[in-house]
Amino acid sequence: MSHTIAFVGVGRMGANMVRRLMDCGYNVTAVYDTYKEGARALAVEVGCKHAETLAEVTAAADVIFTVVTNDESMRTIFFGEGDNLLKGAAGKIFINCATVSPAIHREVFDAAKRAGANSLEASMASSISHAREGKLYLMLAGDEAIYNKVQIIIEDMSVNRRFIGGPGRAAEVKALVNMVMNINTAGLAEGLGLAAALGHDLDLVREVFSQTGANSRVLETDGGDMADRSHDCWFSAAHAAKDSGIAGDMGKEVGLNLPLNEATTAQYRKMVDLGLGELDKSGIAELTFKGRHG
Repeated sequence: MSHTIAFVGVGRMGANMVRRLMDCGYNVTAVYDTYKEGARALAVEVGCKHAETLAEVTAAADVIFTVVTNDESMRTIFFGEGDNLLKGAAGKIFINCATVSPAIHREVFDAAKRAGANSLEASMASSISHAREGKLYLMLAGDEAIYNKVQIIIEDMSVNRRFIGGPGRAAEVKALVNMVMNINTAGLAEGLGLAAALGHDLDLVREVFSQTGANSRVLETDGGDMADRSHDCWFSAAHAAKDSGIAGDMGKEVGLNLPLNEATTAQYRKMVDLGLGELDKSGIAELTFKGRHG
């Protein structure tokens, strides 16, 4: 455990990844977030430095995790004028965990190489509780030799992991995961919404779904929440809109028509437009049940 580790982006996922690594005995030296109050509080909690600049983060550790929200945020932290993570980055390893476009991962990979550093993707298909418990499912991409150097850290954070290939490849597969998940969530919301409109008992309908071809992982995770209108956020509608949009862009790049993904993206973007973007993805049911926001 000789690596020193720092984090950029310590919201719900990033902060719990920090706590997990601290529990495992790693030396987390610094945390940074644009929400300075949250980063400062976490630094006090775990006993590390609250970095005021991105360059300080790079200087503080040899492995830097980034957990940011979108392509724009990735460009800011790696290519921002005056302050960015690539200043003094020679010899550093960046592990980028956000769900962003394959293109930005490739851009960061190439820029890190030019700076004498290395960039690795570690796309997450898991929730906040998994981050805290070290039970993430991680898809890795980049230079496999660099992955091997940090594999022990990755293993301590995850219950399972898969190396996908070269830069951008994990981001592609993660976008596919979220595309299918979001389509399934939207389909479940329509099925339960129609069942409710027809006057069926939703507990009964969900039990029937679970024993038939209508069964799915999202039935287990989201079905009850849709019926109860309990949409505490584990994976936001805003993130669902972003991720389905990434998949749609990938489809356009290879000349594929993805009508189900297009419809699902439109539904999640509608949630954002209605001010419902910070609800959990299960909140898409608010657009399909009669008498709700739809």
